[in-house]
Amino acid sequence: MIKKGTWITIESVVLKAAERAHNLPADTQKTDLKKWVKGYLEEDGLIGSFVTVKTTTGRLEHGILTEANPSFDVNYGSYVPELKKICEQVRGLL
Repeated sequence: MIKKGTWITIESVVLKAAERAHNLPADTQKTDLKKWVKGYLEEDGLIGSFVTVKTTTGRLEHGILTEANPSFDVNYGSYVPELKKICEQVRGLL
């Protein structure tokens, strides 16, 4: 059970696949357009349950609770050795 007031992430469907534009690529047309919103849980809930959150701007959003206390996971991809060489070359020129 996740308690009211906990910082969480919810997921909701903005457009169902059938409602998406017809000029999109075929694989995109077959997929729902979703959004993820972070906010404070308005009532106790469980992962996978439909809940309401209050965002930092005061909006109330509804969706499926996906994560409690979400972290900021940023990944810019794998290490590229060529970029290191380019960086060294640019520094040498400066």
